[in-house]
Amino acid sequence: MNNAKNLKIKQIDKKNISFKELSLIKNIIFWVDIIPGDQTQKNAIFARPFHDKNAIPQKLTGDNFYIKSNFHGYGGKSYQCIEVNDHIYLIWVDQLSKAMWLKIFKVQEKVLKNDNQYLLCDVEPRQLTESIKTNFDTSFVISKNNLLFGLCEIKHRDYLFSLNLKKTKQDIRIIKKFDNFAGNLSSNISADLFSWIEWNAGSMPWERNELFFAMIDNDGEIQNIKNFSNKFVNEEKNVSFFQPYWMSDTTLVCSEDSTGWWNLLFLDLTDIKNIILKKRIIKPLTEYGSPQWVSGISFFSGNIKNLFCVAKKDNSWVLEHYQNCECIKELKLPFCSIGDLDVCDQKLVIRGCSFGCFEELFECDFGEKSHTKLLNEISLESINEYSRPESFWFKGFNNQPTHSFIYKPLFERFIKSPLIVKAHSGPTACFDGSLNSEVQHWTSKGFTVAEVNYGGSSGFGREYRERLNYKWGILDSYDCKALVLDLIRLNLVDRTKVAILGNSAGGLTAINALCEGDLFKVAICKYPVLDLNDMHQHTHRFEKGYLNSLIGRYSKFHNEYKLRSPIYKINHLKKPVLLFHGKKDLVISCKKTLQIKEKLLKNNKNSEVIIFENEGHGFKNTNNKKQVLIKTQEFLEKTLNI
Repeated sequence: MNNAKNLKIKQIDKKNISFKELSLIKNIIFWVDIIPGDQTQKNAIFARPFHDKNAIPQKLTGDNFYIKSNFHGYGGKSYQCIEVNDHIYLIWVDQLSKAMWLKIFKVQEKVLKNDNQYLLCDVEPRQLTESIKTNFDTSFVISKNNLLFGLCEIKHRDYLFSLNLKKTKQDIRIIKKFDNFAGNLSSNISADLFSWIEWNAGSMPWERNELFFAMIDNDGEIQNIKNFSNKFVNEEKNVSFFQPYWMSDTTLVCSEDSTGWWNLLFLDLTDIKNIILKKRIIKPLTEYGSPQWVSGISFFSGNIKNLFCVAKKDNSWVLEHYQNCECIKELKLPFCSIGDLDVCDQKLVIRGCSFGCFEELFECDFGEKSHTKLLNEISLESINEYSRPESFWFKGFNNQPTHSFIYKPLFERFIKSPLIVKAHSGPTACFDGSLNSEVQHWTSKGFTVAEVNYGGSSGFGREYRERLNYKWGILDSYDCKALVLDLIRLNLVDRTKVAILGNSAGGLTAINALCEGDLFKVAICKYPVLDLNDMHQHTHRFEKGYLNSLIGRYSKFHNEYKLRSPIYKINHLKKPVLLFHGKKDLVISCKKTLQIKEKLLKNNKNSEVIIFENEGHGFKNTNNKKQVLIKTQEFLEKTLNI
């Protein structure tokens, strides 16, 4: 295992630079990262030249910011870089001052050796807005007359606003009040045509949304709002538009799922009153989009001369190069997942990971015909030292084909291996086969690990995702059980040693599965959803309507909310459960986990509840993560008699 250990150490070193929230402008890469050595929540925006991995990062925003977006609760990209008259406008959202900030840079033409001043700025950051209880989106637009436009959320309502870039600590100017939700603000090159999407409070943006366009006059006022409607796309069915992106002054690309898959759509907006469907690209089994839990997701970048798109096809990703709306090249990428994509001219940056390496930044210059380097940059030397995911389809709920990944033990420690089943959170998320240190830990201990993409998971089209409608808490647990029965039938695992793990929504799936029959012997959950009644009452605005499709409207299906909730089954649960929760969790309160602690311990002496004082929804502290792994291993060895 020496090679594997060396590779893991190498990857951990690389994680010192996260390259989260990538941007690429004028051959400079931007990203958000923690400040080295700082033990607080503060972070900063950093930069370095394109394709210079040895360059020392330049810190652009100082030490006194916590750069983060809370737009619609889950946030997303926390800053924006915009090129204006040969300058780079860097705008970010700071949670310490509760304000938006601006800093203007110019690219240093000649950088001295061992110097990291790639961008020059003569003034300190400028606070654009007053401190205000507002959640800002960072899909900003800057017009020619120094107005900045953006979306914000104030007191449970979305607005389009503007700011004067020459002023400081100003109040935002409201231009439009939306009926419900809005997102994905963007503009054409001249910034006189805007686009955005809207959706109703009773649904989620991936279930149904609408695409809008508007003209903006010289005073920054909206003129001629147009709701896009087309008989071939969205007139007669629910459609989700994804990432409307302007390629030129008159051409926009987006994806939409009228076919059941997010496929490309090119629109001609020469006349906003008569929007022309320029081109549709229909590719079944291919997704040019994903559920919009956070803002700033990027599947398209570039311009009409050089547009690059990424898409998920089967269990891998492809990169497509378009010129004037025609695909001239398709390249299969060696990634299981992609986090960011941005393009400048023909230079491209992608943050991705594969089954053989952890998340990394990859850079390509298609202008130099060096795109094949992208394939060669991932070292596959130690892949054999890892358990590789095997795609495994089985018959799930209603005998429907259902997907999973199976990781076999790295060595034969048992006659038949114990099985760990993982239920993902979301529940629209998916397992993609990316290298996961926890999974590899268990396979190195002789366990088989199964990651279940139960009905409702994304990446397999709208029909697969909608299987979970009205059946959350039933279908997901059923699929997990069906997979286990298949693996037992194939004589691959020990039926007396089966555990199920789930985080957040996956915790609901895991505990419900544990309560139903004797197949699972133990459940281990982090920050689980335990009470759907409580979730309906207290979840934040963005996902309040999600339960309408997962369970049903509360007024009509309130009894189902109780029947599907693990908290109401604890009294009858005699099997061991291990729960972890963060006391600062703002998404799922740890009060419910503490509420069932006494009942769990009373019903089964092996059950345990562990609360971390300084963790939220999703554990961040490295020591706490190690503690979770150690406790989980001890718990499994004890309860499964290993």
